[in-house]
Amino acid sequence: MTTSHPPDPLVKAPRQASAMLLAAGRGERMRPLTDTAPKPLLQVRGKPLMQWPLEGLARDGVPAVVINTAWLGEQIPAYFGETFAAPGLPPMGLYYSDEGRDFGGALETAGGIVRALPYLADVFWVAAGDIYAPGFGFSAGTYESFTASPQLAHIWLVPNPAHNPGGDFGLSATGLALNLPKSGAAASQTTRPLNAIGPGPLPHAAQHTRYTFSTIALYKRTFFEAAWCSIPSGNPEGVKAPLAAMLRAAMDQGLVSASIYEGLWVDVGTPERLALLNA
Repeated sequence: MTTSHPPDPLVKAPRQASAMLLAAGRGERMRPLTDTAPKPLLQVRGKPLMQWPLEGLARDGVPAVVINTAWLGEQIPAYFGETFAAPGLPPMGLYYSDEGRDFGGALETAGGIVRALPYLADVFWVAAGDIYAPGFGFSAGTYESFTASPQLAHIWLVPNPAHNPGGDFGLSATGLALNLPKSGAAASQTTRPLNAIGPGPLPHAAQHTRYTFSTIALYKRTFFEAAWCSIPSGNPEGVKAPLAAMLRAAMDQGLVSASIYEGLWVDVGTPERLALLNA
Protein backbone atom coordinates (compact mmCIF):
# COMPACT_ATOMS: atom_id res chain seq x y z
CA MET A 1 0.00 0.00 0.00
CA THR A 2 3.02 2.27 -0.46
CA THR A 3 4.28 4.27 -3.41
CA SER A 4 7.68 5.83 -4.04
CA HIS A 5 6.24 9.13 -5.27
CA PRO A 6 3.29 11.05 -3.84
CA PRO A 7 0.45 11.48 -6.34
CA ASP A 8 -0.31 14.79 -7.98
CA PRO A 9 -2.32 17.25 -5.85
CA LEU A 10 -6.04 17.68 -5.66
CA VAL A 11 -6.39 19.35 -9.06
CA LYS A 12 -6.46 15.87 -10.62
CA ALA A 13 -9.68 14.95 -8.82
CA PRO A 14 -12.97 14.85 -10.68
CA ARG A 15 -15.96 16.15 -8.77
CA GLN A 16 -17.06 12.71 -7.66
CA ALA A 17 -15.73 12.27 -4.12
CA SER A 18 -18.64 11.48 -1.83
CA ALA A 19 -16.47 11.56 1.31
CA MET A 20 -13.76 13.63 2.95
CA LEU A 21 -11.33 12.42 5.60
CA LEU A 22 -9.85 15.07 7.88
CA ALA A 23 -6.13 14.45 8.43
CA ALA A 24 -4.49 17.88 8.63
CA GLY A 25 -4.08 18.50 12.38
CA ARG A 26 -0.77 18.92 14.17
CA GLY A 27 -1.56 16.47 16.99
CA GLU A 28 0.08 18.56 19.73
CA ARG A 29 -1.28 16.43 22.57
CA MET A 30 0.17 13.33 20.93
CA ARG A 31 3.74 14.61 20.97
CA PRO A 32 6.46 13.36 20.82
CA LEU A 33 4.86 10.65 18.65
CA THR A 34 3.67 13.26 16.15
CA ASP A 35 7.04 15.01 15.90
CA THR A 36 8.02 12.60 13.13
CA ALA A 37 4.68 11.29 11.82
CA PRO A 38 1.20 12.76 11.29
CA LYS A 39 -1.26 11.48 13.90
CA PRO A 40 -3.48 9.67 11.34
CA LEU A 41 -0.53 7.41 10.46
CA LEU A 42 0.11 6.25 14.03
CA GLN A 43 -0.49 2.52 14.40
CA VAL A 44 -3.71 1.34 16.06
CA ARG A 45 -4.16 -2.43 16.32
CA GLY A 46 -1.76 -3.10 13.48
CA LYS A 47 -2.92 -0.44 11.01
CA PRO A 48 -2.51 3.30 10.54
CA LEU A 49 -5.28 5.02 12.50
CA MET A 50 -6.79 6.62 9.39
CA GLN A 51 -6.96 3.26 7.61
CA TRP A 52 -9.88 2.24 9.83
CA PRO A 53 -12.30 4.88 8.46
CA LEU A 54 -10.90 4.36 4.95
CA GLU A 55 -11.80 0.67 5.19
CA GLY A 56 -15.29 1.56 6.40
CA LEU A 57 -15.84 3.92 3.47
CA ALA A 58 -14.56 1.37 0.96
CA ARG A 59 -16.63 -1.42 2.51
CA ASP A 60 -19.80 0.59 1.95
CA GLY A 61 -19.02 1.41 -1.67
CA VAL A 62 -17.77 4.99 -1.51
CA PRO A 63 -15.92 5.42 -4.84
CA ALA A 64 -13.54 8.27 -3.93
CA VAL A 65 -12.35 10.23 -0.91
CA VAL A 66 -10.63 13.61 -0.54
CA ILE A 67 -8.04 13.68 2.27
CA ASN A 68 -6.81 17.02 3.58
CA THR A 69 -3.25 17.16 4.89
CA ALA A 70 -0.94 19.71 6.52
CA TRP A 71 1.49 18.64 9.27
CA LEU A 72 4.02 16.22 7.69
CA GLY A 73 1.29 15.81 5.10
CA GLU A 74 3.54 14.42 2.39
CA GLN A 75 3.79 11.18 4.36
CA ILE A 76 0.10 10.36 3.87
CA PRO A 77 -0.02 10.25 0.05
CA ALA A 78 3.41 8.63 0.07
CA TYR A 79 1.94 5.79 2.14
CA PHE A 80 -1.51 5.33 0.58
CA GLY A 81 -0.96 6.52 -3.00
CA GLU A 82 -3.80 7.30 -5.40
CA THR A 83 -5.90 4.19 -4.74
CA PHE A 84 -6.88 2.61 -1.46
CA ALA A 85 -6.90 -1.15 -1.90
CA ALA A 86 -7.31 -3.42 1.12
CA PRO A 87 -7.87 -7.19 0.99
CA GLY A 88 -11.50 -8.07 0.32
CA LEU A 89 -12.56 -4.46 -0.34
CA PRO A 90 -13.24 -2.65 -3.63
CA PRO A 91 -10.60 -0.11 -4.69
CA MET A 92 -11.31 3.50 -3.76
CA GLY A 93 -9.80 6.62 -5.35
CA LEU A 94 -7.84 8.97 -3.09
CA TYR A 95 -7.27 12.67 -3.72
CA TYR A 96 -5.34 15.08 -1.53
CA SER A 97 -5.93 18.67 -0.46
CA ASP A 98 -2.50 19.83 0.76
CA GLU A 99 -3.27 22.74 3.06
CA GLY A 100 0.26 22.75 4.45
CA ARG A 101 1.84 23.19 1.02
CA ASP A 102 -0.72 25.74 -0.16
CA PHE A 103 -1.19 27.82 3.00
CA GLY A 104 1.47 26.80 5.50
CA GLY A 105 -0.86 24.94 7.84
CA ALA A 106 -4.27 23.44 8.51
CA LEU A 107 -7.38 25.50 7.71
CA GLU A 108 -9.56 24.04 10.52
CA THR A 109 -12.64 21.97 9.76
CA ALA A 110 -14.90 24.38 7.84
CA GLY A 111 -11.96 26.02 6.07
CA GLY A 112 -10.62 22.63 5.00
CA ILE A 113 -13.98 21.37 3.76
CA VAL A 114 -14.59 24.54 1.73
CA ARG A 115 -11.08 24.20 0.27
CA ALA A 116 -12.01 20.73 -1.03
CA LEU A 117 -15.59 21.63 -1.99
CA PRO A 118 -15.00 21.84 -5.79
CA TYR A 119 -14.04 18.15 -5.71
CA LEU A 120 -16.86 16.90 -3.50
CA ALA A 121 -20.26 15.57 -4.52
CA ASP A 122 -23.49 17.41 -3.72
CA VAL A 123 -23.82 15.19 -0.63
CA PHE A 124 -20.74 13.84 1.13
CA TRP A 125 -19.54 12.08 4.25
CA VAL A 126 -16.96 13.65 6.57
CA ALA A 127 -14.95 11.59 9.04
CA ALA A 128 -11.78 12.27 11.01
CA GLY A 129 -8.51 10.45 10.56
CA ASP A 130 -7.86 10.40 14.31
CA ILE A 131 -11.12 8.74 15.38
CA TYR A 132 -11.29 4.98 15.97
CA ALA A 133 -14.80 3.68 15.26
CA PRO A 134 -14.20 0.44 13.34
CA GLY A 135 -17.84 -0.65 13.34
CA PHE A 136 -19.36 2.51 11.91
CA GLY A 137 -21.29 1.92 8.70
CA PHE A 138 -21.23 4.54 5.94
CA SER A 139 -24.53 3.21 4.68
CA ALA A 140 -25.77 3.95 1.16
CA GLY A 141 -29.33 3.86 2.51
CA THR A 142 -28.52 6.50 5.12
CA TYR A 143 -26.85 8.61 2.44
CA GLU A 144 -29.91 8.40 0.19
CA SER A 145 -32.33 9.14 3.04
CA PHE A 146 -30.37 12.23 4.05
CA THR A 147 -30.15 13.37 0.42
CA ALA A 148 -33.95 13.35 0.22
CA SER A 149 -34.38 15.20 3.54
CA PRO A 150 -34.63 18.99 4.04
CA GLN A 151 -31.68 18.98 6.45
CA LEU A 152 -28.29 20.49 5.60
CA ALA A 153 -26.34 18.14 7.88
CA HIS A 154 -26.76 14.88 9.74
CA ILE A 155 -24.35 14.25 12.59
CA TRP A 156 -23.59 11.24 14.78
CA LEU A 157 -23.40 11.74 18.54
CA VAL A 158 -21.79 9.50 21.16
CA PRO A 159 -22.00 9.27 24.98
CA ASN A 160 -19.60 11.75 26.53
CA PRO A 161 -16.06 10.46 27.10
CA ALA A 162 -14.11 11.49 30.20
CA HIS A 163 -12.23 14.19 28.30
CA ASN A 164 -15.49 15.91 27.20
CA PRO A 165 -17.87 15.48 30.15
CA GLY A 166 -20.13 18.41 29.22
CA GLY A 167 -20.85 17.15 25.72
CA ASP A 168 -21.51 19.25 22.62
CA PHE A 169 -25.09 18.99 21.34
CA GLY A 170 -28.49 17.66 22.33
CA LEU A 171 -30.96 15.45 20.49
CA SER A 172 -34.70 16.06 20.22
CA ALA A 173 -37.35 13.36 20.33
CA THR A 174 -37.88 13.94 16.60
CA GLY A 175 -34.22 13.40 15.69
CA LEU A 176 -33.01 17.00 15.40
CA ALA A 177 -29.65 18.09 16.81
CA LEU A 178 -30.06 20.76 19.49
CA ASN A 179 -27.85 23.74 20.33
CA LEU A 180 -28.23 23.36 24.11
CA PRO A 181 -26.59 25.35 26.91
CA LYS A 182 -24.12 23.46 29.05
CA SER A 183 -25.52 21.57 32.01
CA GLY A 184 -23.47 19.83 34.67
CA ALA A 185 -26.35 17.50 35.48
CA ALA A 186 -26.70 16.42 31.88
CA ALA A 187 -22.98 15.88 31.58
CA SER A 188 -22.88 13.54 34.55
CA GLN A 189 -25.55 11.30 33.04
CA THR A 190 -23.55 10.27 29.98
CA THR A 191 -19.88 10.42 30.98
CA ARG A 192 -17.91 7.18 30.94
CA PRO A 193 -14.40 6.67 32.38
CA LEU A 194 -11.37 6.76 30.10
CA ASN A 195 -10.59 3.08 30.58
CA ALA A 196 -14.12 2.10 29.48
CA ILE A 197 -13.68 2.60 25.75
CA GLY A 198 -16.97 0.92 24.86
CA PRO A 199 -20.27 2.82 24.78
CA GLY A 200 -21.86 3.94 28.04
CA PRO A 201 -25.54 3.79 29.02
CA LEU A 202 -27.81 5.91 26.83
CA PRO A 203 -30.43 8.08 28.54
CA HIS A 204 -33.72 8.81 26.80
CA ALA A 205 -33.37 11.46 24.07
CA ALA A 206 -36.39 13.38 25.40
CA GLN A 207 -34.25 14.44 28.39
CA HIS A 208 -32.27 16.58 25.97
CA THR A 209 -28.99 15.41 27.40
CA ARG A 210 -25.86 16.78 25.76
CA TYR A 211 -23.81 14.27 23.77
CA THR A 212 -20.38 14.48 22.16
CA PHE A 213 -20.13 15.10 18.43
CA SER A 214 -18.33 12.09 16.95
CA THR A 215 -17.02 14.19 13.97
CA ILE A 216 -18.76 11.70 11.62
CA ALA A 217 -21.39 13.46 9.54
CA LEU A 218 -23.18 13.84 6.23
CA TYR A 219 -23.30 17.31 4.65
CA LYS A 220 -24.86 18.98 1.64
CA ARG A 221 -22.81 21.35 -0.50
CA THR A 222 -25.42 24.04 0.11
CA PHE A 223 -24.38 24.17 3.77
CA PHE A 224 -20.98 25.49 2.69
CA GLU A 225 -22.30 28.03 0.19
CA ALA A 226 -23.21 31.71 0.50
CA ALA A 227 -26.25 31.59 2.79
CA TRP A 228 -24.33 29.72 5.51
CA CYS A 229 -20.65 30.22 4.79
CA SER A 230 -18.90 33.42 3.68
CA ILE A 231 -15.81 31.63 2.35
CA PRO A 232 -15.83 31.19 -1.46
CA SER A 233 -15.83 27.62 -2.76
CA GLY A 234 -12.25 26.39 -2.97
CA ASN A 235 -11.17 28.77 -0.18
CA PRO A 236 -8.63 30.53 -2.43
CA GLU A 237 -7.37 32.79 0.37
CA GLY A 238 -6.84 29.91 2.80
CA VAL A 239 -9.24 31.21 5.45
CA LYS A 240 -9.09 29.25 8.71
CA ALA A 241 -12.60 28.60 10.03
CA PRO A 242 -14.11 26.18 12.57
CA LEU A 243 -17.34 24.29 11.91
CA ALA A 244 -19.12 24.48 15.28
CA ALA A 245 -20.62 27.96 14.84
CA MET A 246 -22.08 27.01 11.45
CA LEU A 247 -23.61 23.85 12.89
CA ARG A 248 -25.12 25.71 15.84
CA ALA A 249 -26.68 28.33 13.55
CA ALA A 250 -28.21 25.60 11.37
CA MET A 251 -29.45 23.72 14.45
CA ASP A 252 -31.28 26.85 15.56
CA GLN A 253 -33.16 26.69 12.23
CA GLY A 254 -33.97 22.97 12.61
CA LEU A 255 -31.69 22.04 9.71
CA VAL A 256 -29.38 19.52 11.40
CA SER A 257 -30.56 16.00 12.20
CA ALA A 258 -28.66 13.55 14.38
CA SER A 259 -28.33 9.92 15.46
CA ILE A 260 -26.74 8.26 18.48
CA TYR A 261 -23.85 5.92 17.59
CA GLU A 262 -23.71 3.09 20.13
CA GLY A 263 -20.60 1.29 18.86
CA LEU A 264 -16.99 1.55 19.95
CA TRP A 265 -15.75 5.13 19.44
CA VAL A 266 -12.47 6.61 20.65
CA ASP A 267 -10.99 10.03 19.99
CA VAL A 268 -7.34 8.97 19.84
CA GLY A 269 -6.02 12.30 21.05
CA THR A 270 -3.32 11.39 23.57
CA PRO A 271 -0.57 8.76 23.98
CA GLU A 272 -2.60 7.32 26.89
CA ARG A 273 -5.63 6.64 24.70
CA LEU A 274 -3.43 5.22 21.95
CA ALA A 275 -1.72 2.87 24.41
CA LEU A 276 -5.08 1.78 25.80
CA LEU A 277 -6.31 0.79 22.34
CA ASN A 278 -3.10 -1.10 21.59
CA ALA A 279 -2.93 -2.87 24.95
